[in-house]
Formats: sequence, C-alpha cells, structure tokens
Amino acid sequence: MSESTAERRPRPRNAQATKALLLRAATAEFAEHGMAGARIDRIAERAGANKRLLYVYFGDKSALFDAVVRDQITAVMEAVPLPGGDLCAFAAARYDYVLANPEAGRIAAWRTFEQAGPTAEELESFQERVDAVARAQREGRLRDDIPAADLFAIVLRVTESWLSAPPALREVSGDGPSASAEAAAERLREHRAAMLAAVRSLAEPRS
Repeated sequence: MSESTAERRPRPRNAQATKALLLRAATAEFAEHGMAGARIDRIAERAGANKRLLYVYFGDKSALFDAVVRDQITAVMEAVPLPGGDLCAFAAARYDYVLANPEAGRIAAWRTFEQAGPTAEELESFQERVDAVARAQREGRLRDDIPAADLFAIVLRVTESWLSAPPALREVSGDGPSASAEAAAERLREHRAAMLAAVRSLAEPRS
C-alpha cells in the first residue's frame, strides 16, 4: 500500500466523540424543527458523520430525541441547582442558563408538545426539586400555604416569563428586533431584577 493511499484513508473516529457530535447536532436540529420535523439526514450532515452510525448508537429518531432530552436534563440539573430549596438562587441560575442556552427552552417546549409521558429521568429530577422545596417549607424558609409542587411550578414559569413573552410585548418594552444591542441587554438585566423580586415576594414565608 502506498503512502498516498494510506493518507487518503479516513482515520477511525472515536465512538464516544462521534456520539457526542451526533448528540450536539441532534440537539440543534430538534430545537429548530421538533421531533416530527427533524431529519436524520440533516443531523448526520451537521455532525459530519455517517447516517448509519446514528442508528447504531441511538436506534430510531424517537430514541435519539429521548437521548437529547436526557442530556438536557442532566445539563440543567448540574447548571441550575436548588441549594437548600432556595428558590431565588434557583430562579437566578435558571434565567441565566436559559438565556445563555436558548436551545434548552426550545427542546423543553417541543418535548411538551410532541411526547406524552415523562421519562424516568424527568420524574427523578422534578421529584428532587419538589422534595427540596417541601423541606424548605417545613424548616420555615419558604411559605407553606401553597403545596411544594405548585410553588415550584409557579417559580419555574416566572423564570421563563420574559424569555417566552409575546414579541409585541417585548417590542413595546424596548426588547424587540428594533432595539439596539445595548438597550436589549439593559432590558434583560432589568427584567432579571424584576423577576427575582417577584420570586422573593412570592416564596418568602408568610407571617
């Protein structure tokens, strides 16, 4: 075999690296198109990998979407802790994470629309969060006149309120497409402060 032939032969790719590339490509594709609209060909092309490997590593498209959801849950759980049931710290971390990782919010939205039952990972992650809130309520650090699951659900939605606000509302408040980058950034800082004030008022114990 000549040296030129050896140079042209593609080097074997590490399986874990290929899986990671496919998972990142699938995350981008699902975030943009949802599970129904996503295309395996585009995912493989984004990853620069053979389409056959996607089926080898993940199975079908539904299983790949589940893998993306699991990956997102793991990332959010690591990046957005709920230390001691501190809902204000949680709200700040989650707002910052979703702002920096818009794909996470879009994957969560598609997940709600396109799949019915929760995964085991989702159940475990939410149970941990609700249990942390319930402990904080018992210890007198959070209001206890609202069930823990409801209190957590309300705070969860408050953290997303501006990021999922109607475009017209964002426009009239100075955070629309016509806003300068500086004005939009300042508006996001203002909303973050307002959001945290709302969470603090909502979650603090009642006398």
